[in-house]
Amino acid sequence: MPVTKPRQIQIASPVIGQDEIQAVCEVLESGWLTQGPRVAAFEKKFAEIHGVKHAIAVTSCTTGLHLALTAMGIGLGDEVILPAFTWVATANVVVQCGATPVFADVDPVTYNIDPQDILKRITTHTKAVMPVHLFGLCSEMDVIQDILPDHIKILEDAACASGAMYKDRPAGSLGDAGVFSFHPRKSITTGEGGMITTNDDQIAELAGMLRNHGASISEEQRHRGSKSYLLPEFNHLGFNCRMTDLQGALGLAQLDQLQRFIKERDLRANWYTQELSTIPWLRMPERPCDGTHAWQAFVTYIDPDTAPMSRNHLMEQLQEVGISTRPGTHAVHMLGYYAQRFGIKPTDYPRAMDCDHNTMAIPLHNQMSKDDYQHVVETLKAMS
Repeated sequence: MPVTKPRQIQIASPVIGQDEIQAVCEVLESGWLTQGPRVAAFEKKFAEIHGVKHAIAVTSCTTGLHLALTAMGIGLGDEVILPAFTWVATANVVVQCGATPVFADVDPVTYNIDPQDILKRITTHTKAVMPVHLFGLCSEMDVIQDILPDHIKILEDAACASGAMYKDRPAGSLGDAGVFSFHPRKSITTGEGGMITTNDDQIAELAGMLRNHGASISEEQRHRGSKSYLLPEFNHLGFNCRMTDLQGALGLAQLDQLQRFIKERDLRANWYTQELSTIPWLRMPERPCDGTHAWQAFVTYIDPDTAPMSRNHLMEQLQEVGISTRPGTHAVHMLGYYAQRFGIKPTDYPRAMDCDHNTMAIPLHNQMSKDDYQHVVETLKAMS
């Protein structure tokens, strides 16, 4: 008798079809593999969808955040306020610019940065704030803009928020610049990759040069010019953060499906909420009343006082029956490097610490079947 493999429901799984495969094959056949026409087309379309003048494709959201901060002039002696509950890259790029990360606590329901806690952290050295649209839910951008002095820049960490809306405005158009991720756990993917968005001509021009070693023109512009044999001028100390045309082609094909992906995820997220709200110790994620959640992840909160077991024990039990889960993300101030370098205690940001201990992402992606979703729900209900 054939051995039946146990059911495995991954926490995330990208959708790669024939359109994506064909798009990549066309690039391979063209002979132009590095940043070129497919990247330019991807940038143009991404900018249109997200309501901005400029989109600059890069190797990852992390490098995009670093370039954006650098293009904003953030450096030694500056402070950048960011949420304590986020992926570590949000803080890393601040340190890598020579600036100091200043953590703020988060809202316990939305998991996003608390605007009132931002207000407490502003000093004469504050040069930027980095709200994170965590898990695809936009931060309270109107409130954040209202409390900040005009000279403080706003950089949206929109890693999870492709296609998300804050009221009637797209993520990535809400601050001075935004940066998105195309990691395979995101709704659309280029393998690795990121995108800077901005309406600021100066930030766009400088970020575009910085991603290409600081060159005055791109490789595509140079090769298509009448004097392609000449090297460009270099007036800035730059980096190599160029997206390949292979990734650009993949991104274009994925972008055509972004709205469908989000609608499917929203439908399943709504069903999860209806079905799982009967579990008293499991809190559902917040939904915007006048915007669009991108649903990069469906992150629940496990009440440590009433749950039948700890979050980690629950994750172990789910893994044993083939259901992958993850902690929502981590409290960066509790990670060894930040705790030791900046002398931060876990309790300095109690809500971020609580989210670190008790949030759990359950599977939500466009490769799941109805039976997969039903299995997740039935298993969680059986644990009550």
